Amino acid sequence: MEMKEPTISIIGLGNILMSDEGVGVHTVNEFERRYTVPDYVEIVDGGAAGLDLIPFIEGREKVLMVDAVNFDQEPGYVDALENDAIPARLTQKASMHHLGLMDVLCIVRMSGNVPKDLCIIGIQPKSLELGLDMTREIWDKKEVLIERIVSKLREWNIPCALRYPQK
Repeated sequence: MEMKEPTISIIGLGNILMSDEGVGVHTVNEFERRYTVPDYVEIVDGGAAGLDLIPFIEGREKVLMVDAVNFDQEPGYVDALENDAIPARLTQKASMHHLGLMDVLCIVRMSGNVPKDLCIIGIQPKSLELGLDMTREIWDKKEVLIERIVSKLREWNIPCALRYPQK
């Protein structure tokens, strides 16, 4: 079976050493454990990477990111930012890597290889303190975030299926 070059990226962002800041990485890793996606979809642990993300965004047809985002809402609030709404919201960063992400998006724009669809599924963090564990409020929203990933992929007509039947 021939592998197609990835045209879609699903990227989990965040620093897993800073409690809720790691929610994007944890969520995307859990999504990958549970779901299968076509070969043209690349699932990426983006961590707190900056410019290293360019190859996973530039020239892709669609990019879906999951991250902690400062929505100025209560902890656990979930929303999605798409296309032109992303730079405006990320100027109020929830974390240091948002500056790096803004740089990456600016470089991608200058290259002219902007994805047709760019979406960040974000959750308002409660704590960005040092620690490996997410707060209960954010941990309890993991299922909502995974459902939002599945929903966005289906909206984009990208098939995904559970690896194992739910009990």
